[in-house]
Amino acid sequence: MKVCNFAAVNTSELDNKRIAVLLSGGVDSSVVVYEFARLGLHPDCFYIKIGPEQNAEWDCSSEEDLEMATAVAHKYGCKLEVVDCHQEYWDQVTKYTMDKVKVGLTPNPDVMCNRLIKFGAFHEKCGHDYDLIATGHYATTEEEIVNSKSSNSKLKWLCTSPDPVKDQTDFLAQIYDWQLQRAIFPIGHYVKDEVRQIAEQEHLVNARRKDSQGICFLGKIDYTEYIKRYLGEMPGRVVELETGRIIGQHRGHWFYTIGQRKGLGFGGGPWFIVRKNVEENVLYVSHGYDPETAYKQDFPIHGFHSINGVMPGEHITFKIRHTPEFHPATLEPAGNGRFVVHSAERIHGVAPGQFCVIYDNRHHRCYGSGEITV
Repeated sequence: MKVCNFAAVNTSELDNKRIAVLLSGGVDSSVVVYEFARLGLHPDCFYIKIGPEQNAEWDCSSEEDLEMATAVAHKYGCKLEVVDCHQEYWDQVTKYTMDKVKVGLTPNPDVMCNRLIKFGAFHEKCGHDYDLIATGHYATTEEEIVNSKSSNSKLKWLCTSPDPVKDQTDFLAQIYDWQLQRAIFPIGHYVKDEVRQIAEQEHLVNARRKDSQGICFLGKIDYTEYIKRYLGEMPGRVVELETGRIIGQHRGHWFYTIGQRKGLGFGGGPWFIVRKNVEENVLYVSHGYDPETAYKQDFPIHGFHSINGVMPGEHITFKIRHTPEFHPATLEPAGNGRFVVHSAERIHGVAPGQFCVIYDNRHHRCYGSGEITV
């Protein structure tokens, strides 16, 4: 068994390859273009058009994004093409999101956007003409040479970035093996400050541009407004868990997530969302900070998706949201893609519908992810 690291762009990996860069207008994907340019390469660049700019009342930053992407592509002598994936995004990612929140779950649209749009719909429209698809994700890959009696084969792994804050393997943990095989992450070996420094040295137009916040492709649109547009409002009771006392009214259970404590707007706080009764449209809250009911140590996941077909062992690390922390745990198989996660520590805000992303015990290789079912 031999492991080959592809932590950065290297010419041996790129020999005679057709390369497409997904250029968003942000600083990360712009430095990706620079990484190729310094090797004398001029890949084709693509800006994926998604945003809800058809709705004039929604503020969207897509026009500015495209201007930035155009300037970067021009600087390095690359062709830029706009690829319209608007319909695919709203038919697939939005449907996934609304179906989940409507039944009280906590989805992650960014995870499915990578699988269905950046490495999915783009492949159908343009990506199939290219050998490699480069993005500005903070992630790395490794190739493992697997020896057998009959032949040797290569196994590609999704691996974490050295920047624990920016690492985005959790957002990539639902992609398919064929998508990972063609993916390359040229800035994955950097930390964010290094990317900013390169952008400053190269005088990139977006060198000091702030990172985008919120849901992929929604720009400045508030996530609550995104949900409201498709599901509307459905007022219901807010009940204190310990006493059964009604403390207020909410606008619809789908606007709230388990463990949420900010932006609730209920008087007499602070409050935590600790439980939902979807059938009766009731939110249960608890007074005080970090109540016992907000924590879980053991929880099931289902529909586990292994990126490259290799299943995790007993001793793992995991995360359930985009944070720098990796939690140690043991994994108990329960059959048919189901597992029970036994965390070494109590975890705050474990909510059904979230993806639990599974890594090896060194939180280096990412196996994939499954949906929490508690």
